[in-house]
Amino acid sequence: MKLRMRSLAGAMAMGLVLMGCSVSVQEAGPDQAVGGGAAAEAENTGRVSIAGAATGADGAAIQTIIDEAVNAEADFVATYTGSDSFEQNIVIQIEAGTPPDIGFYPQPGAVLEQAAQGNIIALDDLGFDITELEARFGSYMMSLGAYEGRYYGMPDTLNFKSAIWYSPPAFEEAGYAIPGTWDELLALSDQIVADGKSPWCIGTGSEAATGWPATDWLEDIVLRQAGTDVYDAWVTGDQPFDSPEIRAAFETFGDVIFTEGYVFGGHENIASTDFRDAPDPMFRDDPPCYLHRQATFIPSFFPEGLTPIEDYDFFPFPPIDGQEGVLMAGGMSVVFNNRPEVRDFLDRYTHADVQCRFGSTGTGSSISANFTVDPDCYENPLTQQAAATLSTALQDEVARFDASDLMPPAVGSGEFWNGMNTYTNTGPDSLDTLLPAIDAAFP
Repeated sequence: MKLRMRSLAGAMAMGLVLMGCSVSVQEAGPDQAVGGGAAAEAENTGRVSIAGAATGADGAAIQTIIDEAVNAEADFVATYTGSDSFEQNIVIQIEAGTPPDIGFYPQPGAVLEQAAQGNIIALDDLGFDITELEARFGSYMMSLGAYEGRYYGMPDTLNFKSAIWYSPPAFEEAGYAIPGTWDELLALSDQIVADGKSPWCIGTGSEAATGWPATDWLEDIVLRQAGTDVYDAWVTGDQPFDSPEIRAAFETFGDVIFTEGYVFGGHENIASTDFRDAPDPMFRDDPPCYLHRQATFIPSFFPEGLTPIEDYDFFPFPPIDGQEGVLMAGGMSVVFNNRPEVRDFLDRYTHADVQCRFGSTGTGSSISANFTVDPDCYENPLTQQAAATLSTALQDEVARFDASDLMPPAVGSGEFWNGMNTYTNTGPDSLDTLLPAIDAAFP
């Protein structure tokens, strides 16, 4: 689910999360295409303007990589400008006819909206070979930016969401082993309860967005328990929430949150515990809970002074009944102006050698959507681990985008959130009411 944080820039810009933003751009000349899917290619202006949300040190790092790996070898100069206010400003710029050449959008849904309105250029019209792009990003990722048989979104950076965090020193002291399957994870949970502690630190509080971390739990379970076909149909509304497969996923999640002693503070306090604070108890001298499921951005909220691998680590959310899966989120690049240097920039920028340079900055947890990038490119060892797992899942076609981010807003950031809050607060008997309510929110 899309994050609403106290410091959105600090958490989501880390690792060069390339989302959209405001940028100062020059007005289009009479021979320059602005929006409009199949506009003719204009002449090379020698400039490429790029909008993104990463600011400060992260934004500066993006420009540095562009300067060193793209501008130094190109016949144009690409300029990146970052801001926190993309989603408001880009609308104004489009309406004024002065969008940037390239925009980094945080969610595929926004790309499809722009395609439907005729504001962006299809990658096909830019001269990209879609088969070659599928070899770079995978057919699933490319499909997220497809509209009416054409492709409008170039996959950007990704975040690995299927992570279960733990403290290695606490695990070692207690004699716990990393589970490799869902059944082993439940057995470990039972062992921790028998030892007088709670296995799970869970909090889904997030101000007006309370409940989104619980949707991620459910998505991980649906993907592994029901498979990719059911997952994809669920996203579009063709697989109802009130169906045996999705109900079963809720019940599997219930096996964690409603089992006596499993959740520190009890299930009734999950929604009132801020997701940023939820993992903190794992790092106490005598931890009351040992496991926390969250995406790879969460270490930015861990207590200060902790060292990755040494003080905290993660293992992938395990397979269920032998079925693998990986949950992810991320953004897409779109093109507003059809010029040769704009196409050239995207082609150069998304190649593995340039993307590898981003990984070497070691500033955060984002992963290139180009799965040919070697995991060794990432300086951060946890990002290496996540990148290797995600790359394999993309190639095996078992990785899927956050479902709630793909669903219509009335569902994904509306009744789905509300339903998860009802479920965690009131218990399993609420399913008969909340599942039909979520289904009713689909347009």
